[in-house]
Amino acid sequence: MKIKNIVLTGILSFLLLVGCTNIDEHVYDKYPANDFYGTAQGADVALASVYAQVGGNWDGVGYAGADRGWYDLNCFSSDEQVIPHRTTGDWELDFARMYKHDWLPTDSFINNTWRWLYKSIFNANLAVNQLEASKAEPSKIAEAKVLRAFFYYLLIDDFGDVPFYTDNNITVDQIPQASRKVVYDFIVKELTENVETLSATKGGNYYGRFNKWAGYSLLAKVYLNAEVYTGTPEWEKCLAACNKVSEGGFSLHSAAANASSPMGNKYYELFGDVLPDDETILAIFVTANVVSRNIFTVRSLNGPDAQTLFGYSGWNGTIVPKDFFLKFDDKDIRKKQFRYGDQGGGINYSIDVASLDNPGAAPQAGVRNTKFYPVTPSDGGGASNDFPIYRYADILLMKAECNVRLGNPALAKPFVDQVRQRAGLGVLAANPTLDNIYNERGFELNWEGHRRQDMIRFNKYLLANEFRGASADFRKLFPIPTAALDANKGLKQNPGY
Repeated sequence: MKIKNIVLTGILSFLLLVGCTNIDEHVYDKYPANDFYGTAQGADVALASVYAQVGGNWDGVGYAGADRGWYDLNCFSSDEQVIPHRTTGDWELDFARMYKHDWLPTDSFINNTWRWLYKSIFNANLAVNQLEASKAEPSKIAEAKVLRAFFYYLLIDDFGDVPFYTDNNITVDQIPQASRKVVYDFIVKELTENVETLSATKGGNYYGRFNKWAGYSLLAKVYLNAEVYTGTPEWEKCLAACNKVSEGGFSLHSAAANASSPMGNKYYELFGDVLPDDETILAIFVTANVVSRNIFTVRSLNGPDAQTLFGYSGWNGTIVPKDFFLKFDDKDIRKKQFRYGDQGGGINYSIDVASLDNPGAAPQAGVRNTKFYPVTPSDGGGASNDFPIYRYADILLMKAECNVRLGNPALAKPFVDQVRQRAGLGVLAANPTLDNIYNERGFELNWEGHRRQDMIRFNKYLLANEFRGASADFRKLFPIPTAALDANKGLKQNPGY
């Protein structure tokens, strides 16, 4: 059970504000709005309405945690996971189509992601307006602006040229479509002008919030992918932003053996309950059936297998494709997350999968993943594992990548070696290549929402795999949903759709 002193969602913030017994002292519905949002509590309420959108829930809401939203759109279109249609008739074909790059502008993943991001931007615009009008503490105004930049960054990463607005006093059909470059410039401006103003506090009320270190992590991500977004690389700026994160005093979490852990290693505390703040920079706070949910392990395991391990049935869904799984070294502690072969009790997960869609995969075909080994409270609808958005291992690998791309592979090697040695592997025999870094990112960050972006940046995304041929270049962007085109006739569809 989680025990945290933390304000993260609109519900929790509201209860904290109005749950006092002396109701005569603060009657908030009679408070002038500007006075209210200018208080510390009022500012947190404005921000909480935005943060409430980050946690994953049903109907494609949130960054990660439930299904058919941003996480699924970006992860199932990469090489690290897929849900095959089963020969028993389970699971719709649209999951397999995502992996085979056959998605359509009407697909629920795409519609849900679009709706979620624009609802989040609406809430962020409102928070910025409320906080600025009330002359709230500058760090709270900065936090709202950085949150808005985060959502716009996710939008241009997925969709390219997108409707762009910062004032809610406009109808959907009138929102103009801006180029990816214009929105990128806005994101960079908002971040560079506001990140230094964010709180430097780690943990406590800032667990799961954009503090200074999370803000610089976001800025580093934006610069890391600048060449994809604008045609102009920004490796030096990315490296500088990563170096600012390092000033926050982060380090890699221990990978010592831990007999009390179901995964046998302290490394997996990074994906459990209350993520360790030595490495975690930004996380989603999760308490299943209260705030968000984490479905990733229960969605992966076969029903009886999950019943044996956790006391409730699994969904027999997500698998790890064979080519991705086989890249892991047997000595790598990160291979412990996978369940494959004979597990006893009639469960035997085969590494090979004959088909994703026609006729589909056999019920026990495919490697399963328990990276997010369920913590309580949990049930068949999900678990309470917090989800890492940014952590320091990612920053180290970003530093390595920037140095290699800048022609300094010797400077990159210590960063890669730190991550490898923590995983129980030896140091690289030579200075790292881009392929070394790409592979290491896959080993370290799989199932954390980074893979599609990495594959595009390393020119791997369009390559053929076991279940499809090479993809056309236009698949690097998702289509603007048909529903959005219908609502705003001024929008132009991405090429190829």
